[in-house]
Amino acid sequence: MTSAAVPDGQPGDDGRGGLRTALSGLTTRGRSFLAAGVAAAVCAYVLGQADLLRVGLLLAVLPLICVLVLHRTRYRVATSRLLTPQRVETGTEARVRLRMENVSKLPTGLLMLQDHVPYMLGSRPRFVLDRVEAGGRREVSYRVRSDLRGRFPLGPLQLRLSDPFGMCELTRSFSAYDDLTVVPRTEVLPPTGLFGETAGYGEGRQRTLALAGDDDVIPRAYRHGDDLRRVHWRSTARYGELMVRREEQPQRARCTVLLDTREVAYRGTGPDSAFEWAVSGTASALVHMLERGYTVRLLTDTGSAVPGEGSEGFGGSVQDPADSAGLMMDTLAVVDHSEGAGLSRASDVLRTGGDGLLVAFLGDLDEEQAALVARMRGRAGAAVAFVLDSGAWLTGGSVSGAVEDRVRQLREAGWTALAVPPGARLADLWQQAAGVRAEAAADTPYGGWS
Repeated sequence: MTSAAVPDGQPGDDGRGGLRTALSGLTTRGRSFLAAGVAAAVCAYVLGQADLLRVGLLLAVLPLICVLVLHRTRYRVATSRLLTPQRVETGTEARVRLRMENVSKLPTGLLMLQDHVPYMLGSRPRFVLDRVEAGGRREVSYRVRSDLRGRFPLGPLQLRLSDPFGMCELTRSFSAYDDLTVVPRTEVLPPTGLFGETAGYGEGRQRTLALAGDDDVIPRAYRHGDDLRRVHWRSTARYGELMVRREEQPQRARCTVLLDTREVAYRGTGPDSAFEWAVSGTASALVHMLERGYTVRLLTDTGSAVPGEGSEGFGGSVQDPADSAGLMMDTLAVVDHSEGAGLSRASDVLRTGGDGLLVAFLGDLDEEQAALVARMRGRAGAAVAFVLDSGAWLTGGSVSGAVEDRVRQLREAGWTALAVPPGARLADLWQQAAGVRAEAAADTPYGGWS
């Protein structure tokens, strides 16, 4: 929720500048009345008609009086904006609530609220408030929706003041704004079986003791509720406070989701392009693996890892899986094509910390990049690749033979690789990959994935 500044009915410049601003706010009706009054006054002077002069003066003075009254009006209003939720998937609506409060001692005249909204989110909302009493509140709302992912600013809010005759309008702008983050749409992926399960990934988990022996113990301070049988008396005597042995710590499964963002690897743009499918698939895989209890990181071809906290950039520990998911989804909301031509940087990251499960979403691969991806399989406990043919996605045709050759090359290196035809559902490919993995595990068990 964002609170805006509180503009004054008189914008703080009481002299000629403020009056000049008020005069510039004359509407078409006000300018017409002023022009007609001046013309009538001139004609009355030329023709010597006193009655026509009175009419001309009335026509000319009325808009000027409205300008002066609106300029001298002193009241203060405060506005706030509440965005619910602040993070939505593509194609999903978010609700924006605007609240205006008259904090002055005078009632307002006719007001119009207008919020600045990017064209991708819809038309610019406008609301007319007839009269707000002193201390009164008004609340209005509108909805926004985007089929494109990204981060879009909402605001600033504009307030238009108008006199009862519609002769003059003045605009006050607030400074506060909010960001709406539109993240990629995710699919619910089916839970699959574990094949060739190995401790340390999949659902096989190791438990490591925090102590190797009585002399090697790493104690911690006693906390209320700790079992007194775990008190380590030697450390207690040494530190002068009650110390207990650490509990066994589970070694959580790791998963790296690699997204190929190279511009040369994708053709076409728009919500139905191959690149957008890869981004959406990456988001689905990240959410699925976090829900399965993995510690997860998002890796791109540029070598950048998100969330970048903890051991070697993995996130999703017991304390902050939601925060890790939010950070990775925010990254995917604004991710764009990279200018790099290769995947060597991502390969370097995986070489130093690539154990666990590796799930890759890849664009077009030439022979050199396919060989590089094949070598990434080395340290991974299990590796799954979804290879897109952007040319087929652009034309709506079938997967080319070159892509099938790349898939075959990855499978020979130990990958569970699948070609992604245009319009495919990731949930179906996920299930299909499980079957491929089950067949391969019968001969060469590299480990399981979930």
